[in-house]
Amino acid sequence: MNLINPFFKNKGPFKIKKIIDSLKIDKITNDQNFEIIDIKDLFASGKKDISFLNSSKYRDAASATKSTHVITNSKLINLLPKSCNKIIVDNVLTSVAIVTELFYPNSINDDFDDDVKNIKETNCRDATKFGKNVLMGKNVKIGKNFSIGHNSIIESNVVIGDNCSIGSNVIIRKTLIGNNVKILDGSTIGKKGFGFFPKKNVNVRYPHIGVVIINDNVEIGCGNTIDRGSLSNTIIGKNTFIDNQVHIAHNVKIGDNCIIAGQVGFAGSSTIGHNVMIGGQSGISGHLKIGNNVQIGGGSGVIKDIPDNTKVMGYPAKDIKSFIKENK
Repeated sequence: MNLINPFFKNKGPFKIKKIIDSLKIDKITNDQNFEIIDIKDLFASGKKDISFLNSSKYRDAASATKSTHVITNSKLINLLPKSCNKIIVDNVLTSVAIVTELFYPNSINDDFDDDVKNIKETNCRDATKFGKNVLMGKNVKIGKNFSIGHNSIIESNVVIGDNCSIGSNVIIRKTLIGNNVKILDGSTIGKKGFGFFPKKNVNVRYPHIGVVIINDNVEIGCGNTIDRGSLSNTIIGKNTFIDNQVHIAHNVKIGDNCIIAGQVGFAGSSTIGHNVMIGGQSGISGHLKIGNNVQIGGGSGVIKDIPDNTKVMGYPAKDIKSFIKENK
């Protein structure tokens, strides 16, 4: 992440030998005392961060990464710079989970915030229009002209800008919200994502240390679920409007000026460009790139990247002219 995480405390730095020992592998780099300050994805990592490569889909990010130490497998090592120390493991994702938990030991749990108080007992009471049974955590920062409905909970360290409106029965945690944002009734923002890796007969839970970032002038409809990021952040661009009952999984990045109709689902780590329109009940598979000015017809299933200025529909989603021709 490119910001100081206000929700999870980094226990680093750790010497690379400590990290290698946590993975229970024998091979170590030449400088066992080299200190790693954090774990980040290939895009955001610096020289003192450890990162990982688990798919050839990220070959461009791999070749350009600034990380000096990358967890990967033997099939992908040639995609990384020669100067990079490759930490070769059998299962990249479970190894990343172990290292992430080493740096952020409190990130694996997602229990409720037991430090919340009734808003009437906090400093927010005088600057806020609020309903009944509203709870606020510690260090919540709220801008001017804020309102919040009945039975809603804002957990510790959440930041909310000016002129924002939160509906009833909303839960917000591990989230940074800009100005002029509306979140309607029944939405859950900032819970951990559906991140786990099968390992023999056990599912290994992946720590989610990212946040949700909602930019200015966004409207989020009723019953939405927006998961926080795992290593990177889940981001909603400015002026984007999201209809009811939409699910946005971890690490998804939605651009500016998008319109997303009801019951759309985004799988993890997909990137949506600017000025994108998506019809109701469409599904976007994970790790995809949807370009700018794209229109996706209702009920579509998107399973591959879509270039800029394209209109698609159907399952699998294809050029809309071809879809109409085939379905006259």
